[in-house]
Amino acid sequence: MKRNLLILMIVSFVPFFTACNESDGEKTAKNGESNFPLIDPVNDSLEVLKLIEMDEGSIPVEHFFQNPVETGFQISPNGKYISYLSPYENRLNIHVKNRETGDVKRITDSEHRDIMAYFWANNDRLVYLNDRGGDENYRIYAVNKDGSNQRDLTPFEDVRAQIIDELEDIEDEMIIGLNKNNPQLHEPYRLNIVTGDLEQLAENTDMFNPIMGWLTDHDGKIRVALKIEGGVNTTLLYRETEEDEFQSVKTVPFTESISPLFFTFDNKNVYALSNLNRDKTAVVKMDIRTGEEIEEIYKNPDFDVSGLNYSRKRKVLTTVSFTSWKRERYVIDNEMKDVIKRLDREFDGYEYGITSSTKDENMMVVRTYSDRSLGSFYLYDRKADTFEFLAEVNPELNEEEMAEMKPVTYQSRDGLTIHGYLTLPVGKEAENLPVVVNVHGGPWARDNWGFNPEVQLLANRGYAVFQMNFRGSTGYGKEFWMSSFKQWGQTMQDDVTDGVKWLIDEGIADPDRIAIYGASYGGYAALAGLTLTPELYACGISYVGVSNLFTFLKTIPPYWEPLLDMMHEMVGHPEKDSIMFRENSPFYQVDNIQAPLFVAQGAKDPRVNKAESDQIVNALRERNISVPYLVKENEGHGFLNEENRFEFYKAMSGFLRMHLQKDEI
Repeated sequence: MKRNLLILMIVSFVPFFTACNESDGEKTAKNGESNFPLIDPVNDSLEVLKLIEMDEGSIPVEHFFQNPVETGFQISPNGKYISYLSPYENRLNIHVKNRETGDVKRITDSEHRDIMAYFWANNDRLVYLNDRGGDENYRIYAVNKDGSNQRDLTPFEDVRAQIIDELEDIEDEMIIGLNKNNPQLHEPYRLNIVTGDLEQLAENTDMFNPIMGWLTDHDGKIRVALKIEGGVNTTLLYRETEEDEFQSVKTVPFTESISPLFFTFDNKNVYALSNLNRDKTAVVKMDIRTGEEIEEIYKNPDFDVSGLNYSRKRKVLTTVSFTSWKRERYVIDNEMKDVIKRLDREFDGYEYGITSSTKDENMMVVRTYSDRSLGSFYLYDRKADTFEFLAEVNPELNEEEMAEMKPVTYQSRDGLTIHGYLTLPVGKEAENLPVVVNVHGGPWARDNWGFNPEVQLLANRGYAVFQMNFRGSTGYGKEFWMSSFKQWGQTMQDDVTDGVKWLIDEGIADPDRIAIYGASYGGYAALAGLTLTPELYACGISYVGVSNLFTFLKTIPPYWEPLLDMMHEMVGHPEKDSIMFRENSPFYQVDNIQAPLFVAQGAKDPRVNKAESDQIVNALRERNISVPYLVKENEGHGFLNEENRFEFYKAMSGFLRMHLQKDEI
């Protein structure tokens, strides 16, 4: 399937901006540097935590977080080769297998980072992306299937590359976005993946009304763009040919979704995700010249539609995807219905996804999974109606020893229905259990049903794990999302608190043994929980979490600056909302912290600057409170390298054991 990507202003997991208002008297963090005293990034107590992290009989941390032996399978367009990721020097690298001879060749040699993503550009050449130490300035590389002619195609310092269109029918070219002329703005380029030649296709120079996304037609011509106007409105732009000037089609507030996905097969109109005049996002056909809706393809009464798929070969729409408590499909096309029925029979009891296919669509790579299994990869030959087993993603874990993730709902104090998941330790009744409240990041994202190694680790250690899609979580409609605006530490946190109280009232949680943990926004929620409702939690863990709403909105990557006005609408303004910011910044409420805290941070994090974690740790240590603090210099917004994951989760597991299971140590 064509991966024709419109790089939109993504408001789920949007830029983790960072910052501060000096006029309000707070300490400052600028340009990625901390003004706080240097502190020991690895506290001695971390070694103690790692020593006590598991009981006899527990599954080792490594089994949950080690790199797979083989994963990420894809098939070449002609079906003659299978590629996959497998470790080399403890980093996931691309390997290619000749399906006729069985010969395998490793074709990349990344020793510092796992390959982030890759795909077949044509039958002979593969393209992959990587960053440096977690800085998220992705570079695009290409390499032949035999490992020859490996090239860094975007060898620019401090530049972030994006893929706009793979150009599947133009074998040696693709369209990418680069912010090399202005760090704040991406512009489109045609890239030759063999020679590295670049041709700029359009300019993006208006800082006050920047273009944030581009869409090509099925011939690879850029004909649609998405502009942010006045910081808070979205304007759809269109042109008939690449020689024409873009014309404004429709302008809507950023809260109104108008997201073109791809052109109709005659290149005259577009299919789009839209919540115009509706609460739940639907798939529609849109007149690209007027912005008017021609036809509603599919809507769900309860959940946002998240995607639309099609057959490139047959030029028909195939499926629509959305997520209720787990991923679901609405099947449009009869031929695809037959495929889905066949896969349902073959993989009864498992969820699955088609991750790759040949150009003729006769062979497909299928990935299975469940809440208790990372699943396996299979090659499905539709003509022969056969399945070839490729690999199990994590054979170290026995799914019979894993815990079930079950959907739950509860009511917030103001009457909202909050959906979530509860995972109980295997063999334990839902009664008086130690609980880890695991708050998702984003915050404009959501938790999903499926295999989660964090959840399974915690369940294996004897904890119930509680996840909730608090207000603002995506997939539940526009009103639910907008109800989170300017509610950090307020009703968003109340949804977490109300969930914890529901667990206690239901008798599921031991009220004296509840921990709160999260990464990114979840890290903020963990700190907010410890400062705003300190009586609820026995301990907390903040992983790349925000501690100060002033500093949160200042240290931003340059390419997120055009979205800052939007963030002011969603999070708040550091001057206009300074009282609210101070009341809901854990840094300013640090004296309320009664429970032990563990903090982890990547030094190169471009979203949540290291100064965010430094602030909260330093403030506690000034009170002579020991805070285990794990910093990794070669990581960004979360730990990608295998050995760092091992260290973090061992320390995390030990920390929880020390404070939730004191009598057992």
